[in-house]
Amino acid sequence: MKSRPFRAATLAMALTSLTAFAAACGSDGSAEQASGPVTVEFWGWAPGYEKSVELFNAAHPGIKVTYSKISPGSKGGYTKMLNAVKAGNAPCLGSVGFETLPTFAAAGALQDATEAAAPYAAEYAPWAFAQSGVSGRTFGLPVDIAPMALIYRKDLFAKYGIAAAPRTWDEYAADAAIIHAADPNAYIGYFGNDAYNFAGLAWQAGAKWFGTSGDKWTVHLDDPATRKVTAFWQDLIDRKLVKTVPSFDTALYKGMGEGTILSDVNAVWDTPILADSVKQTSGNWAVAPMPVWDAAAPATGNAGGSPNAVLKGCKHVKEAVEFAHWFGTDQASVSNLIKETGIYPAALSGLENPALHQPDPFYGGQTIFDVFKESAGRVDTGFRWGPVMTKTSGVLGDGLGRVGAGGLGLDAALAETQAQTVAEMKTQGMEIG
Repeated sequence: MKSRPFRAATLAMALTSLTAFAAACGSDGSAEQASGPVTVEFWGWAPGYEKSVELFNAAHPGIKVTYSKISPGSKGGYTKMLNAVKAGNAPCLGSVGFETLPTFAAAGALQDATEAAAPYAAEYAPWAFAQSGVSGRTFGLPVDIAPMALIYRKDLFAKYGIAAAPRTWDEYAADAAIIHAADPNAYIGYFGNDAYNFAGLAWQAGAKWFGTSGDKWTVHLDDPATRKVTAFWQDLIDRKLVKTVPSFDTALYKGMGEGTILSDVNAVWDTPILADSVKQTSGNWAVAPMPVWDAAAPATGNAGGSPNAVLKGCKHVKEAVEFAHWFGTDQASVSNLIKETGIYPAALSGLENPALHQPDPFYGGQTIFDVFKESAGRVDTGFRWGPVMTKTSGVLGDGLGRVGAGGLGLDAALAETQAQTVAEMKTQGMEIG
């Protein structure tokens, strides 16, 4: 039997049950009054999260947060959370990326935290707070955003006669040709299979993958802006000017360590990952602004960012949100998260954190967050994620991998992702405009 229509503008079918649950729990979202410390269970996977939990527990005897480290969301963590919600034993809080929050909302896996979160709204970047909810309802508080930049081997760029990092994508392509002509084993960068990195590239170009028209969803994963991105990278792939290698793969870091892959266009959180992966090259890397399409109107992309979201069944919404707010705003916690996780804070107060202004030895003593601050100010805040991103990202990532292996063209991978995304949304009863 076909399910009832899923209304894009209101998410009514998925959210009605959340309202009823919140009402049953009382105005503060607490289903019961605890005689001792309230326990809030929290699931996540990012490095450094456990330290921030320890700091909170040491200073808040009335609330005890228990942290469980699970697999990253795309590697089973989200499935574990959704299954726990279905089984009725989910934690109060889960780390859920902006990109996946609408999927959790569509599955009825989130609990309305609008009332508890409202007093904190003005303390966050407005678009980050907005992406921590769906259709006017808030389900958590943001920890970070993920502006993108160019992370590159400054010493090897100089070796090949490139004095400055490319400012535009045209310059990037020209530099790619210079490097590869000088050494056929050297590449300016790589093309991987990370669907969300690709989404960040499309975001920068002005893509609008998802939207609403009346009470229907619009889906344009193959819009002109995204086609511009695919044409650019397909040309570099065809001319063998970038290395095709799986994202975050051992082979990628081997190439970076050996000096055959000279850069990475990625988000702020990638900086500590790269530093940890190629320690032997410390001091040779630098961070520059992401190449842009139009130097007169520079725009950058965002590839990540997440709120700590309240999952359905949480008995202590008020306390969960209190912890989530502390987690992303307390200066000691934010310092820890900047150092260990590589976050760029979503909280406005976090932008003054001293850890953002420290020279980084791996990056030649550069204050790298200055670059990401500039990038964050150039992110189009109107980009929106769709309601089946688990499916969308899976199909897109598979397609990007096949492109890298030479078995598929980028446009074909995009068309396949569009078709399968629409099919999945229709299967779930969503109306497409």
